[in-house]
Amino acid sequence: RTHAVNGRSTRSFIDEGRWQKLVDELRAGDFVIIQFGHNDEKTADPARGTDPQTTFQDNLRRFVRDARAKQAAPILATPICRRKFDGEGRLLPTHGAYPDAIRAVAAEEAVPLIDLERATAAWLQEAGDEGSKKFFMWIEPGKHPKLPEGKQDDTHLVEAGAARVAELAVA
Repeated sequence: RTHAVNGRSTRSFIDEGRWQKLVDELRAGDFVIIQFGHNDEKTADPARGTDPQTTFQDNLRRFVRDARAKQAAPILATPICRRKFDGEGRLLPTHGAYPDAIRAVAAEEAVPLIDLERATAAWLQEAGDEGSKKFFMWIEPGKHPKLPEGKQDDTHLVEAGAARVAELAVA
């Protein structure tokens, strides 16, 4: 089962009761892959923003401990990279201290870590600025019925990008 919902941070996932619903459904032996960061970064939004050194890590610790209390196996994952390149063609980091905060909690709590930030950084750097567009929502006007004006989105993936990230996660 997936409980993922776009646009949520650790804070909003808890505040909306989504985390408790997940915990209530957990069974011994379940795996819980926990990946946040993109929306926790929105610190100007009091409903979503968290501090990477305090509230964000506290929320991740809660997720890990609650899962373990139900005899489930938590796994932490860093967020995937956004598609942002500089003028020299170098992929730029956009997640600030959040990936390191996740890595720190994973080490502290002895939880497996899927480091999607590093894996997707290597992949996107290899694909390059132009080559990576096909994996993200770079949709030309008139090409998709739900997006008649088109879209240029460097955060959200199309199917080919999602499949590649899934391969990286499994690896």
